Amino acid sequence: MPITVQVRTMAARLARVRWGTAPAATQRGPLVSCRRWAGASSDTVYDVVVSGGGLVGTAMACALGYDIHFCDKKILLLEAGPKKVLGKLPETYSNRVSSISPGSATLLSSFGAWDHICNMRYRAFRRMQVWDACSEALIMFDKDNLDDMGCIVENNVIMHALTKQLEAVSDRVTVLYKSKAVSYTWPYPFSMADSSPWVHITLGDGSILQTKLLIGADGHNSGVRQAAGIQNVSWNYDQSAVVATLHLSEATENNVAWQRFLPSGPIALLPLSDTLSSLVWSTSHEHAAELVSMDEEKFVDAVNSAFWSDANHTDFIDSAGSMLQYAVAFLKPTKISARQLPPSVARVDARSRILFPLGLGHAAEYVRPRLALIGDAAHRVHPLAGQGANMGFGDISSLLHHLRTAAFNGKDLGSMSHLTAYETDRQRHNTALLAATDLLKRLYSTSATPLVLLRTWGLQATNAVSPLKVREFSQISKSLAH
Repeated sequence: MPITVQVRTMAARLARVRWGTAPAATQRGPLVSCRRWAGASSDTVYDVVVSGGGLVGTAMACALGYDIHFCDKKILLLEAGPKKVLGKLPETYSNRVSSISPGSATLLSSFGAWDHICNMRYRAFRRMQVWDACSEALIMFDKDNLDDMGCIVENNVIMHALTKQLEAVSDRVTVLYKSKAVSYTWPYPFSMADSSPWVHITLGDGSILQTKLLIGADGHNSGVRQAAGIQNVSWNYDQSAVVATLHLSEATENNVAWQRFLPSGPIALLPLSDTLSSLVWSTSHEHAAELVSMDEEKFVDAVNSAFWSDANHTDFIDSAGSMLQYAVAFLKPTKISARQLPPSVARVDARSRILFPLGLGHAAEYVRPRLALIGDAAHRVHPLAGQGANMGFGDISSLLHHLRTAAFNGKDLGSMSHLTAYETDRQRHNTALLAATDLLKRLYSTSATPLVLLRTWGLQATNAVSPLKVREFSQISKSLAH
């Protein structure tokens, strides 16, 4: 099946998209002093309840708490786990990190969380090199003005920053830790069984809350989504991701994000400091388990080989790639980016190696009356694009914009009129990104000669022809901005 047809078919399977006019850029209001109100009780009707206190759910609560348009609203964050207190920043880096785009950093800055992150630790990257293990084909992205393309931040650092900001608006946002929703009752006409206009949420301790808008941010196994009966298109990949914190052989500037496509899956090296990088290696379940269990010396050798070895090359592919490269250079002499090898790895942090299974998921609907899904509750993506957290933060920016407009106009926050606009905005972006990521995973998870040749020529042509490369870079930048 042609690649273009595959993309269209994949997009059609992922979700129905309501096409409409994209919303204007968001306008974030300043922090203002608002009245203090009592904590949660069964008699309280909340304007917004966010279910799920992970990165995306907590950021959503922060964004609402710091926005002037919601200063008179009652906001509640439900978190099933305990309060995450980081205390003193540990010397050992966490093995769970996120690639934060400039757009996501802007969102975090809008309510002060980015300042906390900057005062702790993060690492900016200014270039990206992506290359094929089966050929010499590569593509290098960078910025002429040396602006940062993104930042690598530990998830616990982001969570600490968000928690600190929530503490500063405790008079605007109530947080219930160790509180899990066990059932939901939906309002008419969503459910014919209840004539109440609000969503009723029953917690594990038997208490009942009411809300005008429920935001589901409770992960890819979302209980909110399942309780609402929203269909979820999903499948598990035949891969697991191995993550670890790696020590480099020598100190470097380390401002490049490296990714190599192996036949078994992509391997990425993301900068953490001058001497440390974070590994994300997607491979078969069996190989992932072997990587986690092998001794340190063998593991380090396996990582270095994965980035440096040419064992998957063939003479035919190398010759075909060289012919195209010479032809492009002859027809349009340009400075073509040469392949660079990433820094070598010396050792791995003890107990930092873990694995988790990979899959794809997408909710057929993001909204229902008085309900909106954000983050992994709405979509789950392969880590090869590094866009999981950014997609969730993009959901927040869009939903906040539409809720802000509703609040400004005195409208009901749970009305479908603006929730549908949010769904249209985000499904348009997320469906395309999910389909493209899934296609890349399938295209590069093979060493079949025709496909290797196709992707080799595609990468070489894009890297060599400036207009193609500029267009591709602009698409990446646009994706990062969301």
